[in-house]
Amino acid sequence: MAHKKYANKKYGKRIRRKGHIRKRISGTPERPRLSVYRSNKHISVQAIDDTTNKVLAAVTDAAKALSGELEGKKKAERARAVGKAIGEKLKAQNIEKVVFDRNGFIYHGRIKQLADGAREAGLEF
Repeated sequence: MAHKKYANKKYGKRIRRKGHIRKRISGTPERPRLSVYRSNKHISVQAIDDTTNKVLAAVTDAAKALSGELEGKKKAERARAVGKAIGEKLKAQNIEKVVFDRNGFIYHGRIKQLADGAREAGLEF
């Protein structure tokens, strides 16, 4: 059962899964944590170094930099483009390996598309 604090069962289940995942994984400067957030409209991803609590790179499909490229595309295609963009940003910082944090979301649909896009850009996880 979801945590009592959360009235919405679906949200509570995700938060519970997220806690179980975060107990096991953390990011380092050499291998940052790639944390994904998905809302109904948008998707965003951050590369986080948990040792210093710093965000090394972040990309969202709501950003103006990607808006022209993503115009008129479906959400899954947008997620794949966001994955490629974060991969390119991290490759520019000489980071090739990451730890994928799906943030309690099921590895399916847009989350999987984002991961595939990051792998296409050359990230390993």
